Amino acid sequence: MAAPASVEDYLAAIPEGSRAALEQLRMTIMAAAPEATETISYQMPAFKDHGRLLVYYAAFKDHCSLFPASMAVINAHREELEPYYNGKGTLHFRFGEPLPAALVRKIVKARLEENAARSRR
Repeated sequence: MAAPASVEDYLAAIPEGSRAALEQLRMTIMAAAPEATETISYQMPAFKDHGRLLVYYAAFKDHCSLFPASMAVINAHREELEPYYNGKGTLHFRFGEPLPAALVRKIVKARLEENAARSRR
């Protein structure tokens, strides 16, 4: 797959099953962080808030992933994330078994707070 120029290009290039899962995840992230902007970073869709990375997400052959981009957030929610945590800061889920929306919102809100704290320094 050629490097996508936009999130829409990325989503259009992946199979329908993973596309539906990522579009659902995308909508949950947008609802939790309505001021965040979408971008492509490391050839994956990502959200930024006030120029700071918020989260990445991507589709792979057998699963989708959400990358919270913060070990502090992962460690703070480790018990809830355990069924999805695959090491290296990655949460894996199957196409037909999405991450719970409440958990995604919690991760995004924690990342927003973490980024806001960094901006205040």
